[in-house]
Amino acid sequence: MDRPQGIVAPILTPFENDGRIARDLWIAHAKWVLAQGAHYLSPFGTTGEALSVSLRERMEALQWLVDAGIPPSVMMPGTGLTALPETAELSSHAVGLGCAGVMVLPSFFYTAAGDNGQYRYYSELVERIASPALRMILYHIPQNSGVPVSPALTRRLSEAFPGTVVAYKDSAGDFANTAAVIAAAPNVAVFPSSEGQLVMGLAGGGAGCISATVNLNAAAIRQLYEAAKAGADLAEPDAAVKAFRLTVQKAGLIGSMKAALAVRSGDRRWLNMRAPHENPTLAAGEALLTDLGPLADHIRFGG
Repeated sequence: MDRPQGIVAPILTPFENDGRIARDLWIAHAKWVLAQGAHYLSPFGTTGEALSVSLRERMEALQWLVDAGIPPSVMMPGTGLTALPETAELSSHAVGLGCAGVMVLPSFFYTAAGDNGQYRYYSELVERIASPALRMILYHIPQNSGVPVSPALTRRLSEAFPGTVVAYKDSAGDFANTAAVIAAAPNVAVFPSSEGQLVMGLAGGGAGCISATVNLNAAAIRQLYEAAKAGADLAEPDAAVKAFRLTVQKAGLIGSMKAALAVRSGDRRWLNMRAPHENPTLAAGEALLTDLGPLADHIRFGG
């Protein structure tokens, strides 16, 4: 995989009542999302509560997926942290497993570092891993991280590390930035914010979408992706996935999706979240499913 394309699920992380990652739910959910049509999984992104999960837990849980028979070639785990040694440790582990890529936040908190500081961070990461198998997805989510990955920085990294810096996830929601990155770094696969911009993104040279709601709606999003690639009529499927996304977004992305899974699966462990998040309720899941109506009929488990 030189330039990833398609539909990517930043999968939710289920927790036991005592706070440990729920191994059985984790594996079952990952397999279900792939079966629904996701091309790739991205464990431990924002939707997976990554920054509330330790390095040891992340590496162990990634190994669980491999041991369960999920090919590393369909996984692009999030590995970005503020401390370069920790980012390198997570990234090296993923590369060693054979993962398709690693999704790397800029080093956040020191917001005045600017493009030059972030270039140093990413460059030293590549040098530390020192593997031709490394494929890096730059992760732009400035509303959370406080630090952008600018079009200019993307171009600079792409030119310095061709074949290594291969993709860009734009979670800011501003398609003008997405378009600027596509123009600045034509050898980078650019993923706009969500399936709400999927059709526009593909038409403008984008690669697909990496979106929280792929956790629940992978089949419809995949169908829209395939229809767009085939030049089919997109009005109805595009409207449906946008309506689904907007409904979930209004309900609160992570908590509402976990609550909906708790309702449909009958497993209340889906209600557990790591601090600082507050746990959702079954009522929140029921309300979301009611609002989604027939758009959520496919979310069924156990028969």
